[in-house]
Amino acid sequence: MSGFNFKKLAPNFKFAFSGIRIIIQEKQPFRIMIIGAILVIVAMICFNLTLIHKIIILFMIILVLSLELLNSVVEKLLDFVCPQKNGKVKKIKDMSAGVVLIASIGAALIGILIFLPYILEILLR
Repeated sequence: MSGFNFKKLAPNFKFAFSGIRIIIQEKQPFRIMIIGAILVIVAMICFNLTLIHKIIILFMIILVLSLELLNSVVEKLLDFVCPQKNGKVKKIKDMSAGVVLIASIGAALIGILIFLPYILEILLR
């Protein structure tokens, strides 16, 4: 087996970042999620959370953003395959959006559970 070749791998990263850039440019919900993620990361730093809390929050951010990317891919693919209105396609898109919604609600609840004690500590001083 030959050595690892970064030059062969580089185009894959270029394509991946291009895909992320496309979603950021075309999808307002993704841009809003990015802003929310940045705010949560700033709060995470300001509140000096425990390592496990930081890991959980970063995992949830990555999960929600990844699912939103996947949802956007599903929508684009379905629009390409079936450009005309179709009830079955709408159901698939709605289910895909539902996956993101469930993850987002879960992330928000986890965020509340993690941040609330820190916020209460500051408020009750």
